[in-house]
Amino acid sequence: MLRTPSGGSGHGTAATDSGLMSIGAVLTALRDEFPEVTISKIRFLESEGLIEPQRTPSGYRKFSAGDVERLGHVLRMQRDHYLPLKVIREHLDAMERGEALPLPTVGRQRDGELVQEVAEGPTAARIGRDELMAAAEIGERELQEWESYGLITPLPDGAYDAEAATVASLVAELGRFGIEPRHLRVMKAAADREAGLVDQVVAPLRRHRNPQTRAHAEARAKELAGLAVRLHAALVQTALGVRLP
Repeated sequence: MLRTPSGGSGHGTAATDSGLMSIGAVLTALRDEFPEVTISKIRFLESEGLIEPQRTPSGYRKFSAGDVERLGHVLRMQRDHYLPLKVIREHLDAMERGEALPLPTVGRQRDGELVQEVAEGPTAARIGRDELMAAAEIGERELQEWESYGLITPLPDGAYDAEAATVASLVAELGRFGIEPRHLRVMKAAADREAGLVDQVVAPLRRHRNPQTRAHAEARAKELAGLAVRLHAALVQTALGVRLP
């Protein structure tokens, strides 16, 4: 369940008298259920038309409780059902029109006809190069540099998976502290080793003939990745002698 800052109905210290919330307050409200969500991710979903927050005269975003609930639905459908953003948008728009629709499944064309089927594995959201730069608020030069260090890698067709936006925003944030992309190669190498370890565990399941077993492999990989991230964070905190929020 999503929660809003204390005060109810979206009200709190970061909310206005009308109950509207800043993007920082929205991030706080979402973090319990979606710990990986970032401000860049929220901005990207706005750019894709999934939400339409109000704007103050000075240009700041202000979100209603309905905007926060809609964001939660979007993130949940991405996480639990691996639906593309276009499908999610169409589904939510239909719900707002009062149409009772079943949750969409991934479809494919067969002999000119759309055949609905449940995906055996995740179908990650994809974004274009311009969308990635807009979400991370970076330029072409920065993106090319990050790609040269292997921090961000395009898919074979030139697009990117949605997680690339998160990576880009984090690299940009670290850059504000003077940490350059070349310094992050050690993190990339460590992440690749951790991914290889997870892949060794789930590889036998991914090769199984049973579709349900292959789907279970993806769930197991996600669980192991989450544990690896938590362990990494704990080790960094221990090494630095600090406790992160």
